[in-house]
Amino acid sequence: ANRRISLPEAFMTADIVLTLLQNISEGFVVYPKVIERHIAQELPFMATENIIMAMVKKGGDRQQCHEEIRILSHEAAKQVKQEGKENDLIDRIKKTEYFKPIYDELDSLMRPTTFIGRAPQQVDKFLIDYVEPALEPYSEKLQVIKEAVIKV
Repeated sequence: ANRRISLPEAFMTADIVLTLLQNISEGFVVYPKVIERHIAQELPFMATENIIMAMVKKGGDRQQCHEEIRILSHEAAKQVKQEGKENDLIDRIKKTEYFKPIYDELDSLMRPTTFIGRAPQQVDKFLIDYVEPALEPYSEKLQVIKEAVIKV
């Protein structure tokens, strides 16, 4: 008796979840320029630890460097969050004499790829290990669909 109720309800729940996911994802639009702008706003704050490590490698005192970064970060955050201005943390760092030993490294410390870790390799592994095997039974049907789309 339990199965007569549980199984249909489980399928109805799965159907509702998939319908909801479809409704959300069908209208999903990605705006790369908006993403770039958000990254540019937050990247200087994310890079502060790398900046501190670069200074320490050049002989700087970690505590003093941390304090300098903290002060500049708070000033830049006020500009961004309270006044709605652009993030000028890197400009502030470039104007601070204390950070002179790493001026030439700041651009490389600010590359977004520095912060993604192994994500590209993990995605590739997931696609190979899970997605491709799951799609394999449908490969012939997918090929027919691709060919039909190409003709259109």
